[in-house]
Amino acid sequence: MNSNTLQGKKVAILVADGFEQVELTGPRQALHEAGAETRIVSPAKGQVQGWKHFDKGEKFTVDVPLEQARPQEFDALLLPGGVANPDQLRIMPKAVDFIRHFFTEGKPVAAICHALWPLIDAEVVRGRTMTSWPSLKTDLINAGARWVDQDVVVDNGLVSSRKPDDIPAFNRKMVEEIKEGKHQRQPVGAGPATR
Repeated sequence: MNSNTLQGKKVAILVADGFEQVELTGPRQALHEAGAETRIVSPAKGQVQGWKHFDKGEKFTVDVPLEQARPQEFDALLLPGGVANPDQLRIMPKAVDFIRHFFTEGKPVAAICHALWPLIDAEVVRGRTMTSWPSLKTDLINAGARWVDQDVVVDNGLVSSRKPDDIPAFNRKMVEEIKEGKHQRQPVGAGPATR
């Protein structure tokens, strides 16, 4: 990738303890190689714990505490997966509001694996085509998304992938979407379908 493709772009990486480590490190490296600046935003204090599938991984320094994070200061958002991480984020109003900002402003968002869960709570999936870890399929469909089984899907600035094996395709599309910049603003608030 061109080392200055994303020069001047600032990307937030939102994670709580329990994120899948490679889903942070792989995309973050691609962003750095493309010239972007990244900041880990987290509700964790000081450091946030990564995981390597079922085993504890490394701890990463939190650059910006979630309580102090201002989404207006970022050009794009990266959401790594893991099971515990998005499950925590989706019940934190500050995290959900932080995510929602990127959609209402049309800023690119890249989410992989289980990281699509908080998008349901942010009420930004209805009418979108996306992919995820297979166990989220029913949740996303019930929230109004069109779920497909592909290595990477792009829908108006949202890049989604299923799993760590998809990271190379995910990284390429993430960099492309961030390079393009803002997309059409998204309607927010059309939450899960009621029965």
